[in-house]
Amino acid sequence: MSKPLYVLLQYCCPQRKLTRFFGWMAECRWKWFKNWAIRRLIRKYHVNLSEAASENLDDYPDFNSFFTRQLKPELRPLAPGSHTLSSPADGCVSQIGKIQNETILQAKNFNYTTVSLLGGAETLAQSFEDGSFVTIYLAPRDYHRVHMPITGKLLETTYIPGKLFSVNQVTAQTVPNLFARNERLVCLFETAIGPVAIILVGAMLVGTIQTVWPMNHLRNEITTERYTDGLVLQRGDELGLFKLGSTVIILLPKDRMEWSATLQENSIVRVGEEIGYMSGLLASG
Repeated sequence: MSKPLYVLLQYCCPQRKLTRFFGWMAECRWKWFKNWAIRRLIRKYHVNLSEAASENLDDYPDFNSFFTRQLKPELRPLAPGSHTLSSPADGCVSQIGKIQNETILQAKNFNYTTVSLLGGAETLAQSFEDGSFVTIYLAPRDYHRVHMPITGKLLETTYIPGKLFSVNQVTAQTVPNLFARNERLVCLFETAIGPVAIILVGAMLVGTIQTVWPMNHLRNEITTERYTDGLVLQRGDELGLFKLGSTVIILLPKDRMEWSATLQENSIVRVGEEIGYMSGLLASG
């Protein structure tokens, strides 16, 4: 299928109906069906089954339980150092850089604004002006749990309804404002470097964005929940998961972090490995 046709079909197809249908199939507990679907995923996307906490397919009651499988804990060690920023996910760095004039790079010739990504929250967007961002794409073969890149106290979440375009490289290079158009969940944390936003972006066939804390949100309007119970997640702690894969975006404040020298567009990252570190006075404090 050509790239233009692939993208055109996404504009034309009933995105939510397809997503609900595939979500139902992913929860189906017919043993023969779910094992067939899991084996097909493994073959098509070269999933490394040896990394899974359980390599026995019978231990997974449905396709989604395999897709959101846990890994053997020793395979994703947490990078040492109290000033380290670690990768929140297994995946590929789609883009990385500075936030300039409230603008984030999506792909060559495509940008979107921090305000639009955050659902119109202008005051919050100002917290990240001249800051940094990284966008990590999770392919179907990847581990689909998201972990904290830095220790932080949960302040609020904002659910933003939207489209469900695919978020792979082809679509990111073709659909304007992709990440600011798709359904997403903005998680805001108070950290040692100031506010940090971790955005979980939904996509075509993604059945659920799930967090480790209870959440209530409507499906047809922007909904913000504020938390006063002082929930603190340590760096490396699990934050949430995608039932059928997607993208994670991190927003960082100005002059607080430096990216690792080896990190660049198309870098492959793994949960827990160093992707950056506190800079300046913060690192010496």
